[in-house]
Amino acid sequence: MKIEIIVDEQAEGLSIAVTCKQLTPDVEKILASLRMVNHQLTVKKDGEIYLLDLAQVIYIESVDRKCFIYTCNEVYESDFRLYELAGRLEEYGFLRVSKSFLVRLQDIQSLRAEINRRIRITMSNGEQIIASRQYADELKKRLGVV
Repeated sequence: MKIEIIVDEQAEGLSIAVTCKQLTPDVEKILASLRMVNHQLTVKKDGEIYLLDLAQVIYIESVDRKCFIYTCNEVYESDFRLYELAGRLEEYGFLRVSKSFLVRLQDIQSLRAEINRRIRITMSNGEQIIASRQYADELKKRLGVV
């Protein structure tokens, strides 16, 4: 892969061109990463590719090595792994709360203490997610409820 950066003081904005022989999964992943800069996530549903605003995402779940993106009304699939999404989406208000879940902190409706220091999270769409004790302290700290 060849990367070329051209600094042009006359440029009216950022322009990125990708030249490739064919659109491979690796190229799609690079494009998806670039879209995150504009607060969008590339997702799939029923064979179609969508650009989803991060503000619409309530939580993300990993099941059998696949990531599912949940909004109020829809469920999409992402080609990224959960750990990749966790690293990229932290600055946008997402937090990993277990081995299988990332939640958008802004969409947390309520918290309830469970046994073994786990926390039951109720999201804005009514779904309930269990935060494991490994992530519970960070969740409380990020929400300011320590």
